Amino acid sequence: MGDDAVAGTIDYGNLMHRAMRGLIQEVLTGIAKDGLPGAHHFFITFDTMYPDVEIADWLSDRYPGEMTVVIQNWFDNLLVTDEGFTITLNFGDNPETLYIPYDAIQTFVDPSVEFGLRFETQGDDDANTDDAEIIEAPMEVMAEEPDPATEPRKDAEVVSLDQFRK
Repeated sequence: MGDDAVAGTIDYGNLMHRAMRGLIQEVLTGIAKDGLPGAHHFFITFDTMYPDVEIADWLSDRYPGEMTVVIQNWFDNLLVTDEGFTITLNFGDNPETLYIPYDAIQTFVDPSVEFGLRFETQGDDDANTDDAEIIEAPMEVMAEEPDPATEPRKDAEVVSLDQFRK
């Protein structure tokens, strides 16, 4: 290998980022086809203000920065594409359809097997590139102020995953 073989640098952070988003796409494609196996379920935190995110206005108003949804007992109309996924979740007997681009996802956690992915996309300090890492999921995730009047069913919840963020 000569000096020409390394014309620039390999952007491992961006490559890992794309690979991990591809993993999410593959997992969701399998779920759309065959359903959730065993005890698997997902907590997906995403940026509600990210371009192309589509959620109900009342959800956007309630969660103006980020939101975590749970895909577990009941979901419908899961459609997975190369750019993101559409899913209908039940918020207190109120089905809502959401479209979440993969690039809007901040964390993807499957607590049943203590698996998680975290995506850092903020340009903090000198870091202007995306970074991604595998995280260890917590044994339990605390729900964010459940309101029995608006969320009598536990099919879809918004939860806080702050306790395992750095």
